Amino acid sequence: MYCLGIDFGWQSQPSGLAALHFTGDKTLQLACPLECRSEPSDILGWVEAVVGEADAIVAVDAPTLIPNATGMRVPDREAHRLFGKYHAGCYPANLGRPYAQRTLDLGLQLEAHGFVHADRLTPRQPGRYQIEVFPHPAIVELFGLDRIIKYKKGPLADRIRELGRYRELMLTVLPHLAPPVVNLELPPVPASGTALKALEDRLDGLLCAYVAAHWWYWGLERNRVLGSRSDGYIVVPQLHNLESPRSVKLPQ
Repeated sequence: MYCLGIDFGWQSQPSGLAALHFTGDKTLQLACPLECRSEPSDILGWVEAVVGEADAIVAVDAPTLIPNATGMRVPDREAHRLFGKYHAGCYPANLGRPYAQRTLDLGLQLEAHGFVHADRLTPRQPGRYQIEVFPHPAIVELFGLDRIIKYKKGPLADRIRELGRYRELMLTVLPHLAPPVVNLELPPVPASGTALKALEDRLDGLLCAYVAAHWWYWGLERNRVLGSRSDGYIVVPQLHNLESPRSVKLPQ
């Protein structure tokens, strides 16, 4: 089973891509190097090149289902309600947004390649699926944090430090989750802004890929679904009680 992550560039930005696959002992390994691609056609070409006709689940960080003409989707409101205090609320999506057609088209193209929406699934069953995910609440849950890692905005030095923390948590925590990611190697954190953004996108793609694996492996036992197929939905790992103190702290 392949588990793919697409940190989709909602308007015209590059998209970070990552692919994990399950080995015989139910651990996860990188299936290919992390990378970035810009055009949706190139992204779909990458998906098919990685998985061919094999079973796979694709997790997309973008609103691929948008039923509402204005305002906020149900999953967007739920994300703010549950994760707002962690600074992990999501950007509201509606059909009036300039990116809407681009993100909707990606979901439709994945469907045309056989990847059906899986806001519900039976864990560990073969098939070709797609889900919508959002890295910030997933990071809070997977790493047990009391605040998001602020690697996207701010002075360059702060972004370098925060992206380094994100990278270190991946290397130290993902091997100890269930399912674990083994033999994980990640590029070093660069010092320039352009290269930093490229690594940020690729790490977010990897996070999306892991959420795909976690959803396929556990289903609703250890995940929550904000919304539904008809309202739009976001799959978020559920490893901690959101009212309890966080169990993992950012490395210093």
